[in-house]
Amino acid sequence: MTLRSKRSAVCAESPTSSCGSTLSLSSILSTSPAKASVVSASSVSSKPIPIVAQKKHSTYVEKGQFHTWIGAMRAQSPPHILSLHSDTPDAFDLETAVHKSWLERHPSALSSFHKVIKNAHKKQIVVFLDYDGTLSPIVEDPERAFMSTEMRATVKDLASCFPTAVISGRSRSKVFDFVQLTELYYAGSHGMDIMGPAKSSDGFRVKGTKSRDKRGNDVVKFQPASEYLPVINKVCNALIESTKSIKGASVEHNKFCVTVHFRRVNEEYWEVLAERVQNVLKDYPTLTLTHGRKVLEVRPCISWDKGKAVEFLLKSLGYKDTGDVIPLYIGDDKTDEDAFKMVNRAKHGCSILVSSVPKPSDAKLSLQDPSEVMEFLRRLVRWKKWGLESRNSIQMGVYDFK
Repeated sequence: MTLRSKRSAVCAESPTSSCGSTLSLSSILSTSPAKASVVSASSVSSKPIPIVAQKKHSTYVEKGQFHTWIGAMRAQSPPHILSLHSDTPDAFDLETAVHKSWLERHPSALSSFHKVIKNAHKKQIVVFLDYDGTLSPIVEDPERAFMSTEMRATVKDLASCFPTAVISGRSRSKVFDFVQLTELYYAGSHGMDIMGPAKSSDGFRVKGTKSRDKRGNDVVKFQPASEYLPVINKVCNALIESTKSIKGASVEHNKFCVTVHFRRVNEEYWEVLAERVQNVLKDYPTLTLTHGRKVLEVRPCISWDKGKAVEFLLKSLGYKDTGDVIPLYIGDDKTDEDAFKMVNRAKHGCSILVSSVPKPSDAKLSLQDPSEVMEFLRRLVRWKKWGLESRNSIQMGVYDFK
């Protein structure tokens, strides 16, 4: 949907909900709207990051509740749009007003660029990026979610200026194969599989396995859900077998989580797919089910998410004092909301949602699509590489970036 679209629409996506790194099934079944919580600004604690196992529970629900579940799947796949069933000027005006109101709460990061970097003098910007929908477009076939050559070059330049990490729901090895840049840090499985710097900081006691990356640098592999790998393997195989007869469904093994894609499944078969996923999971109380953009995701019941991954990497880099660092996170999915909340707690943290339609989010700023993400990242690089005079011009908004 754009402001020029003839068919008027109003966003009705269900808000995000989080329980550590996971959503309980009751969260999946809930579609009632609620306001995003307000996060106060405070420093990131230097205490060790706890890893708390969630209470075991069954993912089984009564058949009568499936209508609500399917509604939640629609709401996140992508943001559900309720049509006003009208092409009248009044309907168009309402659409425009809704979008304008949303942009007032989540201004464009491009038009607000001067605000992003106004506090960056003598501070370290650390950039965290989601992959699908942020660095690459959302595509029908998840195996073909390739980033453009231009985006790869932009991210490479970005990493030469700022510590940069990609945090994805994909497996770490798979997202590396997509990005193909050794200059970055990577966190796969929604932050449950991290390869970060070996540098430590006082008070940071989360242990990892030391190794070397492809460039010969010392790194630490941190996998808080490693004990769940055997059960994840079993569930993945069971889901592949259970869903193979549903046309368009695909199951992706992302190491510490399993993703069931239904983007290419006819909507009339969504309930069948949901039933089959539930039937597999009812015997695995240590796993939980979440949903995102045309996906159902199975994850371990531990309190770990993308926000915890951001905190881990910041501390590994030695930036426990958020007064000296500006964490910047860009993402497009509800799984990124935990990271938005985390960076919002930093004094000068910057959270940016990638979305072309209004939807509830804790992000402070917005970008419409990966092309705008690329332009924003290029501006960061230019601001960093050029001298003080150019930086002042950028802050004043008088420099032509095109």
